[in-house]
Amino acid sequence: MAILEKSKLTGIVVALLSNPDRKSGLEKARKDRVDISFDGIVGDCHAGRTYASDSRLLKQYKRGVPIANTRQLSVLTEEQLAEITAALEISRLEPEWLGANLVTSGIPDLTFLPPSTRMMFSSGATLIVDGENAPCRYVSDVINKHHPGKGDPFPKVARHKRGLVAWVEKEGAISVGDEIVLHIPPQRIYSHA
Repeated sequence: MAILEKSKLTGIVVALLSNPDRKSGLEKARKDRVDISFDGIVGDCHAGRTYASDSRLLKQYKRGVPIANTRQLSVLTEEQLAEITAALEISRLEPEWLGANLVTSGIPDLTFLPPSTRMMFSSGATLIVDGENAPCRYVSDVINKHHPGKGDPFPKVARHKRGLVAWVEKEGAISVGDEIVLHIPPQRIYSHA
């Protein structure tokens, strides 16, 4: 896209996670490397070109309508994860508990990256940012298993810190330690909303 500009912002992949079976729970397991196809992380429960619309899109569609899957990967940053941990007053908060696929370090305010930002990995794989991933109560339940009574405030304290969701633009592999370069579109305010 001609309007995208390579930024000076870079990050690094600090964790990769996957779960082949969503019925087993929200939590994901760490991997050293994942392959990504146009469907998402190969073998992950959130992979697929389409998915059934859910509660997040009830203002747009009836539940269960097939739509494009722009939520193939959930991306967090360890810096914002640390902020959430401190706000919850717990000793640790693992990205596995949040259902994350990718944890980065070094990208300031990752959750606020504008839609259409490209996350280009040193391997050549590329993700397109869809938007912010709103915190949900399911994560609260997982946190409560590890820190009884501490997970309930998660949706409130993780607001604007929960990371983002993205989808695959260029297939490839992503490994822990890979560099991420951001290509960011111009940021303008749409004054008619």
